[in-house]
Amino acid sequence: MQISRLKWRLMPFAVMVFVTGMITARQTRRVDDSALKNAEKGADWVTYGRTYSEQRYSPLKQIDTTNVSRLGLAWSYEVGPGGGPQEATPLLANGVLYGITNWSITFAVDARTGKEIWRYNPEVVPGSVRLCCGVISRGIALYEGKVIVPVVDGRLVALDAATGKVLWSVVTVPKENSQNYSLTMAPRVMKGKVIIGNAGAEFAPYRGYLAAFDVNNGKELWRFYTVPGDPSKPFESKAMEVAAKTWSGEWWKYGGGGSMWDGMAYDPDAELVYVGTGNGLPWPQEVRQGKGSQRLDNLYITSILAIDVNSGRLKWHYQCTPGDEWDYDAIQHLMLADIRINGRDRKVIMQVNKNGYFYVLDRITGEFISGEPVAPVSWATGLDPKTGRPKINPDAYYSSERGVTVAPLQAHNTAQMAFNPATGLVYVPILAASTFSFTATPNFQIVPGVQTLGLRGPGERGQAPPMSVPQAYGPVRPGQRGILSAWDPATQKERWFAPVGGQSGGGALSTAGNLVFQVTPQGRLMAYTADKGEKLLDIATGQVAGMGPPMTYLLDGKQYIALMGGIGAAPARGAVAPPFALPPVEPTAAAAQQAQGPPPGPPLPAAVRPRLYVYTLDAAQR
Repeated sequence: MQISRLKWRLMPFAVMVFVTGMITARQTRRVDDSALKNAEKGADWVTYGRTYSEQRYSPLKQIDTTNVSRLGLAWSYEVGPGGGPQEATPLLANGVLYGITNWSITFAVDARTGKEIWRYNPEVVPGSVRLCCGVISRGIALYEGKVIVPVVDGRLVALDAATGKVLWSVVTVPKENSQNYSLTMAPRVMKGKVIIGNAGAEFAPYRGYLAAFDVNNGKELWRFYTVPGDPSKPFESKAMEVAAKTWSGEWWKYGGGGSMWDGMAYDPDAELVYVGTGNGLPWPQEVRQGKGSQRLDNLYITSILAIDVNSGRLKWHYQCTPGDEWDYDAIQHLMLADIRINGRDRKVIMQVNKNGYFYVLDRITGEFISGEPVAPVSWATGLDPKTGRPKINPDAYYSSERGVTVAPLQAHNTAQMAFNPATGLVYVPILAASTFSFTATPNFQIVPGVQTLGLRGPGERGQAPPMSVPQAYGPVRPGQRGILSAWDPATQKERWFAPVGGQSGGGALSTAGNLVFQVTPQGRLMAYTADKGEKLLDIATGQVAGMGPPMTYLLDGKQYIALMGGIGAAPARGAVAPPFALPPVEPTAAAAQQAQGPPPGPPLPAAVRPRLYVYTLDAAQR
């Protein structure tokens, strides 16, 4: 009898233990290789572009065209004092939002309430790193209970996802000239490897590379250099031997450039990592290769690369701007998709480049499929229909004796784009029209801590040389500056565009609710119908600059939209080298920021610090 009573008394306790166990199991789903490979099936946002394909598309549709106008702020969280724009995408796993802000400060907050769980400050030493374009961190990675943090000074750190405690920390940049190298891109984890590139190709010497590290201990597993080193020394790979034939002069004294600081994607079936590389160093041909030298391609700058994830060997490359002189990095968002083109199903990789072209390539072979300008282009007269090699306009080249004004300045940069498989459209923020003028300096020298661009400065003596202005071709949208373009990659045609946005800052997100969300560089959260571009939402976030791209997640049966934004206080003089000031120091980046339009209304007071904003339907703000 007593045993029977005890059994009945224990039953509620057993049920409670069972339910608690179920909840705990649900809350501790492992972000492992399987979860990352199948991320498109889930409601979380576990990697930078939501999936390895980087489509920034979510199957969530609780928020749709019928109710998106009811979106309101649920809560916000101050991410830090600032110092630069917010370019990171928050990640969501197991009910926790993880993010990174200026100076690589990383945090975890309860995704339901915004309450801080932990905060990690890597304490970057003032003046320890040179940054061309601001104090920027573009993202983190999650893997098996770890948060992988790229610290701007070159460290790679793994934190315990539950507590924020450091598990391991390694220095990823060379000991020599380490100040020239910085980590600003979001790492990705593939097959237990953390993959990351580095920025710094504005400071000499600098030689870019992509590297893989063991996610459990930070040990470097392989490294792929993007440009060849000193040819008097053994080449690191066959790819470097091939690349060296496309360089001349004493390029290795400058390092060559070829940084990687944004675009990356991964095909787990092909086991290929895709990355984009940056400009050569210095920028002008006559400085980088030598005055009067033959114009060579300078592999693998301004290229899209496919690299074997296991070995780090190059599988194929496509160079967007051979011998680039115009700062046309190919580091922009890389996106994978399966698209039917001309009656044939194609596995493609897509990029909208700084140089003005929308590229569609076969992601397995690197074969050029198509490319068309999204904005006026004058540096080239077209692309070869078979190889995709640009037909560079001879009038676009410049020297210290003749300058040039070319279009575009930057058609597309770091503003993230999105793809919707239902519409077949890519939503990309671009500059509709822009130009920039280049003239090489006749008095080039390397000055440590100063950008080694090789351009003629405003204070140089003597009469400025004449300027060439080659004729442009491509789509003209009268009166438009920064826009959101809905582009059909199968036909290379624009379906619609919205007249707001810009090529850097903010970005796009698309969902199964027939929606495309856009965060504009000017601080607004917009929503349009994905098929027709009808505006349905326009929210002022409370910020007017420094905006990051949006993401979405489902928690407790409720869909949320989250984003980060704000610049806050500028860093103290001497905190970075050279002293950082707004607008960005790099001239093309500064000009592009101005070209995409001013923020709306009067400037916000300095007290408005960067924040993480979370929106949902019929929100009662906490």
